This record gives sequence, structure tokens and C-alpha cells, in this order.
Amino acid sequence: MGRVEGKTALVTGAARGQGRQHAVRLAQEGADVILIDICADIPGAGYPMATPEDLAETVRLVEKFDRRAVSSVVDVRDRPALQLAVSAAVDTLGALDVIVANAGICPIGPDFPVTAFADALDVDLIGVLNTVHAALPFVSAGGSIIATGSVAAMLPNAVNNPANGPGGAGYGLAKQFITDYVVVLARQLAPQGIRVNAVHPTNCDTDMLHSAPMYKAFRKDLDQPTRADAEEAFPRMQAMPIPYVEPDDIAHAVVYLASDESRYVTGLQLPVDGGALLKI
Repeated sequence: MGRVEGKTALVTGAARGQGRQHAVRLAQEGADVILIDICADIPGAGYPMATPEDLAETVRLVEKFDRRAVSSVVDVRDRPALQLAVSAAVDTLGALDVIVANAGICPIGPDFPVTAFADALDVDLIGVLNTVHAALPFVSAGGSIIATGSVAAMLPNAVNNPANGPGGAGYGLAKQFITDYVVVLARQLAPQGIRVNAVHPTNCDTDMLHSAPMYKAFRKDLDQPTRADAEEAFPRMQAMPIPYVEPDDIAHAVVYLASDESRYVTGLQLPVDGGALLKI
């Protein structure tokens, strides 16, 4: 306990899934948390987004550890709104030490229109850039910036598999850009003592994975695959005999990269993938 004691962390996509778990684990380890989520559906995503009630629950879970939480309903595609929300939260909490740019969508599948390419790229890449660039002026030496990538960025055909559709191509391209972005930004910020790293999950047990488009992506042989159908295919992604990792598995990596335990770790691509990359 106390691995990030006294720090303040910003987490996007914080209302549920990986973002919620990052926020809760950071609070459990001593951080105050700024929580940001769109809390509204994105029509091109193909599955429901989190709700204001989900965000309120994340606030409750953070405060259960006697840590302060400031939440804002903001679309990460809207940089001016992000700048206002982050500035107000820092005024309230007094500092910003950690940025976790986590918000993302995955409108995967051949049935999506070409606009899904823009939707995925705008949220998964532009949203990360907006988050980091809006919050960066508040981060000082010793700070840590963490971006959520994906093993999809490192797999063959990440952007040119027709079965993934335009949204899948946009998702893969966004995550590929993130791998390069963290390295280049890490080089720029190293003289200031600010670290930049990416965590790359495999399948993760969240609402994004458990959605109709994702089930269909894994079971193209079925017209309307169920969760049980998809569960049969999920393990093919990893070398280890698991269908997916849990949000807490990713949160452990985030806490490490947020803490001073990783004070000299920067420009790192950290897969939490059950051996998915071993199968390349």
C-alpha cells in the first residue's frame, strides 16, 4: 500500500472497465484521482458506452479509500473541454503527477461504414493526444504519462485485415501510432524528468470485449454469436491457456508505471498479453 501516496492521477475512460480499475487501484495505493469519461453513446462504436451512473460509482469506489475524486463528463475528442476540466481539477486537488490516457473504442467488423475508421482514430489516437497535451503543462519532474495501447498494434495485419472493417483498421492504426508516440515524447520529456510509457493489453474482460461486434469478430462462422460462442475462440489469441486478462492485470502495470518504482523506466512498450505476441 502507498506506492503512489501523495500523487494525483488523471484517468480517462474512468467510468468502467480498465479505466475504473486503474482509478481504484491508484486510489488504493494512495493517489487522488481525476476521473474523465464521455458518459454517452458514440453512434459509430456499435455498443453502449458508460453512463453517468457508472462514473458516479467509480467516484464512490475511489472515495472508499479516503482519497479525493474529481469527475467530469468530457469527450476526449474535445480538447478545449478537456483543458477546462483538467485545469479546474488541478485547481481543486493542487497537483497532477500521473496521466493515464486510457479512453478508447473498437468498432470492429466488416459491416461498419467507413466513418467507423474516423470514429476509432478520433477516440483512440486523437483522444490520447488531446488528453496528454491538455494535461502536460501541469505535470512536473517525476511525473508519469501512461497510454493504453493494444497488442493489436504489434500483430500482423493490424490495419489491413478486411474482416476487421474500417473501424478495426482505425483502431489498429491508432494503437500503432501510440507505440511510436510514447517513444518520441519520452525522448522529449526525459530532460525534464517526466516518463512516458505504453501498456499493451490483449483481450481484456470489459464491455468492449463483451460486445456484439467483438463476438462476431472472433466467431465469423456464426451469424449471431453469443458470449459462450466467443468464449470458445478467445483463448486462440494468447499463448497461455486463458480467454482474456482482467482489468486488474492491466491496473497492476499502470500502478507500477505511475509509481517511483519505475522512476527510470521511460519509452517502454509493456505488453500484458498472456503471451499473445509469442504467437507471431
